[in-house]
Amino acid sequence: MAITSQPSADGQELTIVIQGRFDFGAHQEFRDAYERVNRSPERYVVDLKGTSYLDSSALGMLLLLRDHAGGDHAQVRLLNCNPDVRKILAISNFEQLFKIA
Repeated sequence: MAITSQPSADGQELTIVIQGRFDFGAHQEFRDAYERVNRSPERYVVDLKGTSYLDSSALGMLLLLRDHAGGDHAQVRLLNCNPDVRKILAISNFEQLFKIA
């Protein structure tokens, strides 16, 4: 499992890419991906294209990112979800909290 983050050229958006299993073992690495950036972005993108699995702790980590990004005013998009990941997000009503594409 690997998590990488890349700010946009203007620093306004941070893309976090998750590869493999997204579970409690990724907690610190995921937090570091958005807390250790030089400038706070206005928008966040979580690319789940390479994510094979996510559990309830991953859902909690996404909620922590949302809080960090501004709560109800946060701009967080979840992209490239495979059908299994999308189903978990739908069951959890995450489409009410995040833009999912």
